[in-house]
Amino acid sequence: MVVLKGIPSVLSPELLYALALMGHGDELVLADVNFPASSICACGPKEIRADGLGIPQLLEAILKLLPLDAYVPCPAAVMDLVESDKKGCVGGPLVWDTYEKLISQAGSQAPLEKVERFAFYERAKKAFAVVATGETAPYGNLILKKGVLLPSQLQ
Repeated sequence: MVVLKGIPSVLSPELLYALALMGHGDELVLADVNFPASSICACGPKEIRADGLGIPQLLEAILKLLPLDAYVPCPAAVMDLVESDKKGCVGGPLVWDTYEKLISQAGSQAPLEKVERFAFYERAKKAFAVVATGETAPYGNLILKKGVLLPSQLQ
């Protein structure tokens, strides 16, 4: 646990370091419990463990520190439902509403991009890091694209 003023305690030192190293346009994957994080990370991205933590809890903490990219139409993306789940086999992924609310509170009004399952995996392989969480909501995976901080925002 991080014990620093102003830093949310759910952000591990390893995750804080990754956030600090990321540059404009780098992507961070917040992966649910079913996501093949270790397999994806074998191809390059750094794997960060956040077992037991839900993505909304982590997302809220991350967005206190990480600016989202304002130069793209959608700085956050989710894995779209597969066709059989679109036909009603899985209830609507209500966790997306929570993500949109938290992202909106952080200042971005952009919609969530929906990325086809295998395209999401390929995009994740190019991410800066993958955070393996304890999120159990169906289709809970989320990609965040880092933006920039203006000189006036730096302290």
